[in-house]
Amino acid sequence: MSEEYEQQGCSGCGSEAEDNCTHDCGSCGHNCGQPQDLHEPCNPHSVIRHVIGVVSGKGGVGKSMVTSQLAVTMARMGYRVGILDADITGPSIPKAFGIHERAVGSDQGILPALTGTGIAVMSLNLLTENETDPAVWRGPVIAGVVKQFWTDVCWGELDYLFVDMPPGTGDVPLTVFQSLPVDGIVMVTSPQDLVSMIVTKAVKMAQMMDIPVLGLVENFSYFTCPDCGKKLNIFGTSHADEVAKANNIPLLAQLPIDPELAQACDEGRLEDFQKDYLADTCKMITALIK
Repeated sequence: MSEEYEQQGCSGCGSEAEDNCTHDCGSCGHNCGQPQDLHEPCNPHSVIRHVIGVVSGKGGVGKSMVTSQLAVTMARMGYRVGILDADITGPSIPKAFGIHERAVGSDQGILPALTGTGIAVMSLNLLTENETDPAVWRGPVIAGVVKQFWTDVCWGELDYLFVDMPPGTGDVPLTVFQSLPVDGIVMVTSPQDLVSMIVTKAVKMAQMMDIPVLGLVENFSYFTCPDCGKKLNIFGTSHADEVAKANNIPLLAQLPIDPELAQACDEGRLEDFQKDYLADTCKMITALIK
């Protein structure tokens, strides 16, 4: 890129001249030197102190499970907690908490469903006629729904709102990072070596959007044999330390494969599961974003 080009154009989006730049920063992820506050106001009847995104570079790493556990643990610590299920095409949060009724509305907005311990939840599964109805929508429509979960849902007063995002670095993460006042993100990964490259992509996206990465949670790290107590690396040797160090982020937790936890989620009894694997992680998060 020539010096003249850089002087004339928008250095981030690559417009040939300033006149050709629409200055619509919502259309790209670059910093063009003319920052705009694209944050959408939340529902007037919502008071949300902190927003934490839970992301993964690829699917199948247990991101929604980690989101649910973070919310449950925070609630046990005495905080008022909500979960915004932004994984529109693959919502699973309601099932983990045994929520099957449809959301209702009022003059104040859409009312989130409440779990047994009072965690507020909003998910597309609470709006469709049947839980199995797919969302066959294009990216902009999906991103719009996520934004409405922020602007139209009456969350009430929350200390922490966890946003369970779909995997990857597409429309929805971009919309959340630009439209919501995200305090930081928790990155979820698994032990496979392939995942390290994907984590780096997601971390770089967060850095481009100026979103703090609070740390890395490795899921499926090991399985403890119920007979001898030996830890078995079912998915291979962990590379979490190396991945965290390479991306200059802390390693928050390494979670085991626990059949009891999986069963509790399948049966909608996650809040009955008593092992707080993420207790230390939640303490670190609260310390990081005070």
